[in-house]
Amino acid sequence: MGFAIISPGRDVTKWRESLMRHMPNLDIQVYPEISAPERVEAVLLWQHPKGILREFPNLKLICSMGAGVDHILSDKDIDPSLPISRVVDKGLTNPMTNYVLMGILAYQRQLSRYQNNQKTKTWDMSNPELDITVGVLGVGALGGDVVKKLQVLEVPVLGYGNSPKNVSSYPYYYGTQLQDFLDKVNVIVCMLPLTDKTTGFLNIDFFRSCRKGTYLINVARGSHLVEEDLLTAISEGCISGAMLDVFRQEPLPKEHPFWETPEITVTPHIASVTNPDAAVPQILENYNRIKSNKPLLNTIDRNLGY
Repeated sequence: MGFAIISPGRDVTKWRESLMRHMPNLDIQVYPEISAPERVEAVLLWQHPKGILREFPNLKLICSMGAGVDHILSDKDIDPSLPISRVVDKGLTNPMTNYVLMGILAYQRQLSRYQNNQKTKTWDMSNPELDITVGVLGVGALGGDVVKKLQVLEVPVLGYGNSPKNVSSYPYYYGTQLQDFLDKVNVIVCMLPLTDKTTGFLNIDFFRSCRKGTYLINVARGSHLVEEDLLTAISEGCISGAMLDVFRQEPLPKEHPFWETPEITVTPHIASVTNPDAAVPQILENYNRIKSNKPLLNTIDRNLGY
């Protein structure tokens, strides 16, 4: 009995090699070459074909290849009794939150302005730093780390989430308090989990509720953003610009208007990339735990969606 790795169009060689290094006798089948689905007890997934998990009669564990699980939960054919785990790794957190800090500081110190000034050989020392207050949408492990790092830099920061939290080190808003939150910030970082409730969360109504000229950074999921609404919000002045690492369609199509919108910085989903060698030990730990009926690590709450 063993594992199946299912991630169409993705090179999973490093994942397979890491699994074998940690557990040399592990039976591993890689999609689409799965000849014995009855031997599969655990699956390692990223963007799997919907409905395919019905082919595994002895499946006991579903593992995401990253921190997100929306790609799994969108498959409505999955047995609701099967546990789903995600990757929790400091190696994911630091690159992600450092990327966010880069975006915030580049905006605060107006890097794009000085890059343009260099092209025109313009020497302009006026107003070198913007006055910012950052609002983090979603203050879980990743969002919470952004808050901590901003506090070290003495950048004012607020948090917003779906439910109440017991926090005292920064102002926190939740649920119906969204407008109060938006009234106090002018840089917004989206780190929300993707659920039915948060899909399309960044839409024109949201943008028009922001302080005029607010700057947006999205490192969560492309489906949080209604992309045409962002363009409208920029043209209306609700949003001054954006730094985007995730998109509804990836790779971003060459004809997409974001490429040629000067107020938008595009990066190709590189804010944080899962390291198989860091993820595999916790995945195999869960594999061993489920075989011995022990509590699992890093499982998600299906009702919450994360």
